[in-house]
Amino acid sequence: MKVSLTDQAYDKIEEMLVTLKFKPGTIISEPEIIERIGMGRTPIREALLRLAKEHMIKAIPRKGIYINEIHITDHIALMETRRALERIIAMRSANRATAEQKKELTRLSQRIVDAAKKNDIETFIHADHAFDLIISEACRNPYASEACASLRTHCRRFWYRFHHDQDLVTSAKLHAEVMSAIVAGNEERAGTASDKLMDYLDQMTRAAMNKG
Repeated sequence: MKVSLTDQAYDKIEEMLVTLKFKPGTIISEPEIIERIGMGRTPIREALLRLAKEHMIKAIPRKGIYINEIHITDHIALMETRRALERIIAMRSANRATAEQKKELTRLSQRIVDAAKKNDIETFIHADHAFDLIISEACRNPYASEACASLRTHCRRFWYRFHHDQDLVTSAKLHAEVMSAIVAGNEERAGTASDKLMDYLDQMTRAAMNKG
């Protein structure tokens, strides 16, 4: 499938935001973004508009692009919303995933577990993102997938900021359980596994909040 220039620009900028290479609370100029991403002005601007709608950034006239800060209390409300959507996506994926998608989920399951054992943060986060993309397609519910996409971006950035408080091996195990249930075609188990993963991420959020 051919990926548009805007989608490519979006993916590159999103990764810079998630991995904190564009630091929260700072302002960066559009020319600097163009230089760092290495793409043309039009796809960059279109990508920035999407990210603004997702509340990742804010355009400030005559100044540049403000990188929105991470607010822990807001993140709790975000997780409440994400929990419901992820359950729908996981259960529908268990029922609707193709053989090829299930094969890829099996591969990703092992990849994310191996990355956690090695404490390989970059591989872990890329595998997690790939998992999200597969089940978003597999569930065949574009409304749930589109609503959840920006929430996942915020969660990945939050996780990247606070992952030092997280047990990667436990997180990987919970991700793998969701994938296993989807591959098995077990809707009920997929929903339960999704809830357990969201419980764990919620605990991480509250732990970060308690630390101030």
